[in-house]
Parts: sequence; structure tokens; C-alpha cells
Amino acid sequence: MPVDLSKSLVIGISSSALFDMDEADLVFRKEGLEAYRSFQIRKADEPLAKGAGFPLIRVVLRLNEITKRNPNATRKAEVIVVSKNSPATSMRLYNSIKFHGLHDIQRSVLSGGAPIAKYLRAFSCDLFLSRTPEDVEEALQSGIPAGLIYAAPERPDEEIDQIRIAFDGDAVLFSGEAEEIYQKHGLDRFVEHETTQAGVPLPEGPFATLLKVLSFLQSDPHFEDNPPVRIALITARSMPTHERVIRTLLQWKVNVDEAFFMGGVEKTAILQAFRPHIYFDDQKVHCEPAAKVVPTAYVPCGPVRDVLERRGLFETQSESAAYDAGIVINTEGAVSTHGATVGDSGAVSAEPIVHSLDVGIDAARDLPES
Repeated sequence: MPVDLSKSLVIGISSSALFDMDEADLVFRKEGLEAYRSFQIRKADEPLAKGAGFPLIRVVLRLNEITKRNPNATRKAEVIVVSKNSPATSMRLYNSIKFHGLHDIQRSVLSGGAPIAKYLRAFSCDLFLSRTPEDVEEALQSGIPAGLIYAAPERPDEEIDQIRIAFDGDAVLFSGEAEEIYQKHGLDRFVEHETTQAGVPLPEGPFATLLKVLSFLQSDPHFEDNPPVRIALITARSMPTHERVIRTLLQWKVNVDEAFFMGGVEKTAILQAFRPHIYFDDQKVHCEPAAKVVPTAYVPCGPVRDVLERRGLFETQSESAAYDAGIVINTEGAVSTHGATVGDSGAVSAEPIVHSLDVGIDAARDLPES
């Protein structure tokens, strides 16, 4: 009987996010495919070092320890290692998985250079992490939460056994609707809009489905009084725009353990204190300092930038470039940093995968679409 992965938390991760493949990548870029193939075959028995995504994968796989104690329990987590390698160059990858004790990884994809987003949906992936921008953008466009993971911080924290994940708000958990108002009309109009719309749930962003899956994991009775996941929302929003966020989370019936409404304060110190295994943000201006202290993934805002361009929000090429740098030139000509107070630029909100984690997550299908 086929295995039903829809009843597990499924994370897809590229080989270069799981392990440090910078040396091999440099060979490929400088010397080409044949040199890369020879290099990987020659180094097949030399384990790769841990990459930025390794701590998250290690702790996620521990969820399955519950099935060892309860033979009737469904496996809680599955990890799909995804690589554009061919089978001929993959032995170093598999040997590294074995060397580092990731014995519970059961599935992999070797695409031989072909695009991989189409295979992620076949495995019901709830999250995809990669070091390749094109693969991340394709995954987002196909409705799969995806992040471009930065290089590992100098001292990655691997000592916490509870899964810890931190999210930015707008354009990550929520859509970029509110950010668009800020871009077009400025901060005062944004605050006015969010205050008057406080009772209207925010539309879902690209990571809303992942949040719901994690929330059901938190309440899984197999874990008794020890929730396996701790979730933090770290947003540059400030009061009074917090109310719409909280009401939205209540409407979605999800549990966020900790929430920080930063009001323009730098996020890095909070991230150091929370110590997440991964932090997701849609702005490089926040990701780059965060990546120095915790594993960080950038949620590309390219698709929403295209929407903004089509709507005429970027009148010049310099304004478009400024947006990517975290600078906003609003319609009145004022200059500020998007995210300094509001903090949430746009990533595509594609149709999410509806997915069940054991019987309880079937309820996710019925959660209100906002």
C-alpha cells in the first residue's frame, strides 16, 4: 500500500542547504560540469560539512522518535533531500547523510539538472529550503512555502531539541496587501487602514499553510505535555497595528507562542534570545544581519515586486532597485525604509497545498480563508 505523506510534516531541502557544498560549487562554476562530476566522484568518501539547514533537519527528524514508542503512531516528519545531481555524482551526498547520523531520511530526488519545483508537490512538501534563487521562486509560484537559506552563522545553535521557528509577518505569514498600502500612501495611511480593518482577518501569505501544520503539531496528543514546536512572530509592525495580526491568528485557530511587535527596533537581538532553528523574512535588509546570528531564509519578494511594477508603484529603475535595498520612495516623494516601522514587503501568495497531519489536520481544510 502506498505511503501517504500528507499525514506528516514534509520538508524538502536541497543538498547545498543541508550540507556545505561551496567547494564543489566553486569547481562547477570555474571548471564546468565534467570537472564537477570528477570532483564529486573522487571525493565520494569525504563527508560534507554541515550546512545552514542541518540543525533544523536534525531536530525535525526527532519527531519520529515517538513512533518508536508507539507502533500505531504515524510518522510525524519526512525529509526529502533534493539535488540537481545525477545518480553518478550523488554518492558523496548519501555518504554524508550516513556519516552525520541522519539515518531517518528515507527519500531523495536527483533531477540531473532539471527544475525541481514540480517534484516537490508530488511529495506533498510543506516547506522547501534551497541556496538556489530560481528553485525557491519556482516553488513559491507553485504554492509551496520556500526560502532561500543563507550560509550558516559562525556558531549555529544545535543544542535545542524543541523545534523553534520564527516568522516575519506581512508577505510571509500574511499577504502583502497591507504593505502595498504603505508603499502607495505612506505610514499614516497604513496605520489608519490597519486600525479600521482590525476586525477583518489578513489574507494568507505564502507561509500560512506551514504555520497551520506546525500549529497542529503543537497540539498533537502523542507529545503529551511537551509541545514539539515553538513558534515566534517577529514583525516590524507596532501598536496599534498589532490588533489585526492577533485577530487573524485567532481566526485561523493557530497558536503562536511568542510575538514581538518591534516598531522599527532591530530584530537581531530578539532572534539571538529566541534561538530559532530557522527564521523567515521577505526583506534582505532584515535577513542579512539575522543570518549572522541564526539560520535565516529569505522569502523572495520578486513576484510581488512584479505586481507593484505593473501597478505603477515603481516609476523609475532606481526606485525598483531601492525597493530591493529596503528603501521606499512613496507617492508623496518621502524616503524611508520599508520594514523600519511596517517592515513587510511582498512575496507571492500562491494557492497553498492543503494538507493533513494525522486526523486533526484535516480541519485545516476548513479553516477560514481570509
